[in-house]
Amino acid sequence: MARVIAICNQKGGVGKTTTTVNLGAYLAALGKRVLLIDFDPQANASSALGHLQTPEGLSIYHGILGAAEFAQIVRPSMIYNFHFVPSAPHLAGALIELVDAPEREYFLRKFVNRVRHEYDYILIDLPPSLSLLTVNGMIAADEVLIPVQTEYYSLEGLGQLLETVNLIRDNMQHAIRVTGAVITMFDKREHLSREVSKNIRRHFPHHVFDVEVPRAVALAEAPSFSKPIMLYRPDSPGAIAYERLAKEIVAQEAQLDPANEAVASENFGNFNI
Repeated sequence: MARVIAICNQKGGVGKTTTTVNLGAYLAALGKRVLLIDFDPQANASSALGHLQTPEGLSIYHGILGAAEFAQIVRPSMIYNFHFVPSAPHLAGALIELVDAPEREYFLRKFVNRVRHEYDYILIDLPPSLSLLTVNGMIAADEVLIPVQTEYYSLEGLGQLLETVNLIRDNMQHAIRVTGAVITMFDKREHLSREVSKNIRRHFPHHVFDVEVPRAVALAEAPSFSKPIMLYRPDSPGAIAYERLAKEIVAQEAQLDPANEAVASENFGNFNI
């Protein structure tokens, strides 16, 4: 049965899609069966894996509405055991189509539950906003992984996301857990990067992964070649960082415990930079 992990941050530009694509690639390289669901209408994860959109092409939009079977929309990536379900701009239309639907928050969960026995990991790339799509993604997931850019505004987005997780746990009775935060776009030469990283590790009420993903040109270039970093520049610092993250995620399997964690702490947010 798959671990279903939503990769989410309500602030854009924090490396969310980069993390989803490259984490999935390295989990597959470690021998895991991985499915990436692109649930962002911008479809950046799909294009990063070489998917070419066509007007008549099937996507996750058709999957959640029951207009297509899983086998019709799943795609293989260039990496063995790494599959993905593409997105498309018309997914944004689901926000309107689902607004009056019964159990509108559970459409993606029903889709995921039909296929989760076929994979070890299902990663859901969510849009950088709080919407019905985001709620669907969190309800579908067992865990949430939060990429955090080493800038002050990213800290504010982190606090807002924890409030959203808390609301979903309380109001939707869905026991989603926080897998942890991963620090992205880290530059050890910058004082701000070092201070933000230190404060996250000191005050974040959940796990913070040891790895710090660097700000790297190769990570920014890889999507333009429609490749994960492991196929574009496997020797680069960014590739090494995401390989370490995948190993840390796998290492959690021995410790997984459906605990009733706190989603906030009284000190979280008291950042002195």
